Amino acid sequence: MSTDGEAAIGLLLADVDGTLVTAEKKLTERAIRAVHELHEAGVLFAITSGRPPRGMQMLVEPLKISTPIAAFNGGLLVEPDMSVLEQRVLPARLVGQVIDLFDSSGLDSWIYRGADWFVRDASAAHVAREAATVQFEPTVVTDFAGLGEDVAKIVGVSDDQALVAKVESAAHERFGEHVSAARSQPYYLDVTHPKANKGEVVKLLSRRLKVPPEQIATIGDMPNDVLMFSKSGLSIAMGQSDPEVQRAARMVTSSNEEEGFAHAVEAFILPRDRSAT
Repeated sequence: MSTDGEAAIGLLLADVDGTLVTAEKKLTERAIRAVHELHEAGVLFAITSGRPPRGMQMLVEPLKISTPIAAFNGGLLVEPDMSVLEQRVLPARLVGQVIDLFDSSGLDSWIYRGADWFVRDASAAHVAREAATVQFEPTVVTDFAGLGEDVAKIVGVSDDQALVAKVESAAHERFGEHVSAARSQPYYLDVTHPKANKGEVVKLLSRRLKVPPEQIATIGDMPNDVLMFSKSGLSIAMGQSDPEVQRAARMVTSSNEEEGFAHAVEAFILPRDRSAT
């Protein structure tokens, strides 16, 4: 809980999958109500995700989102009407190298480029589930030749979670500071522009919305959320997140199957806001 003297929260930045929505990718009525209570209290609300912009469009109306939306972990910043504000893409020379790393390691590869999602096998693991989540179908191609320009994100996919973690380390070792590589789900490894990460999203929204970092709260469940935890005044990990994620946060809420997002708003953000006024 909050303590006297802590600054009121001016902005809550939330991850989507594993945080704002349930395992079945549903917004609960309590989560919707919690966001509306934030609006009523004068607290801004924003979302960031590895999803493409269209994959978050369905959240805009029920949550009355008016702030910029950070898709692809910050690789693409859009208005709620999906108009582009800023874009950070991978260096074209590295796209093929990332694909080669994934292929040689046994990960399936997806490419996100502009509004499009490209896969080589529509029946591969997690493609159908991802299509249901983002509410649009991928474009199937025989190979990724000619798709190296303007790539916002490459995803490596495997149900071998230890392998995904191993390839994450290999990507850091091979590409260094030229890319950002982080798991957005235990089975997804996202590779993006080096400044397309959730820590940079906090800094970007702080500037755009004129909210000091110490007045920003962040909430998430995966290793790629830890970067935004370190840049915000109040960080909250979901109850189902790994111990490494929970240790990086100041607070831990219940799981996304137990209304953890709404509980965090009710227990950690609104009381802190009231006590500071």
